[in-house]
Amino acid sequence: MSDEQKQPTPEEKRLAAEQTGQEKNDQPMDEEALRKAKAAAAAKAKAAAKAKAAAAAKAKAAAAKAKAAAAAKAKREAAGGDDDEAKAKAKAAAIAKAKAAAAARKKMALEGKEEAAKPKEPSKNQPLLDKYVKVIKDHFGEDVIEEAYINQLAKEVPTLVIKKERWFEVAQFMKENEQLAFDYMSHLAGIDHETHMEVYYHFYSYKENQSVAVRVKTDRDEARVPSITPIWAGANWPEREAYDLLGIHFEGHPNLKRILLTDDWVGHPLRKDYVPYDEEI
Repeated sequence: MSDEQKQPTPEEKRLAAEQTGQEKNDQPMDEEALRKAKAAAAAKAKAAAKAKAAAAAKAKAAAAKAKAAAAAKAKREAAGGDDDEAKAKAKAAAIAKAKAAAAARKKMALEGKEEAAKPKEPSKNQPLLDKYVKVIKDHFGEDVIEEAYINQLAKEVPTLVIKKERWFEVAQFMKENEQLAFDYMSHLAGIDHETHMEVYYHFYSYKENQSVAVRVKTDRDEARVPSITPIWAGANWPEREAYDLLGIHFEGHPNLKRILLTDDWVGHPLRKDYVPYDEEI
């Protein structure tokens, strides 16, 4: 049977009836109606196939997205496991480091105690100190030196504490004696110890190439020390400065007056109990 003689299908009949406006029946269809019916059926089938393909593509995309999400989650979980492991290792390392540091501190403390327990070697300047003490005591007697020691905090300088009442004659002797020969005064400063005042000196001998420090104490309320300006002229201004700022009187000074502050200034600013006369200054 040829294509022209084929009978239309029920669906084609329905579509043809819709195209022509006729009721669905079993009457023979003309060629135009049949053509239109076939075209409509093909278009509908094509649309259905397209919709099916789109649905399949959408489902495939959803499946791919779900798969990617699962892979990302697995990766995050794996990474999280690695982070936990790394954190655990870091924590263990920190604990080990802290223990090592504590052990090192303990060892140092023990070594420090052992060092403290060991007798210290005499200072390289101890022979000089012994020499100064002997020469001065041989000339002035035992009681002229209140204390003698090596100052470990000041380059191990030999230090003498001389009685204030004997200071001027001892100072003169320290400069003129051939064994001492301290011809240069390099430093002079006043100090307020709250319980008493003190003058600190540093001398140097160019002849002997050696140094000595001297401390002279005085009462705080009646701070008076013999001036050594007649012996070492370089003591002139430092003594005036100590007088100006601390109120220490240097008896025998040729011109003891203020050097930094005005003559009408009230008080001495470096005293620890100093109260400004004008609170607004």
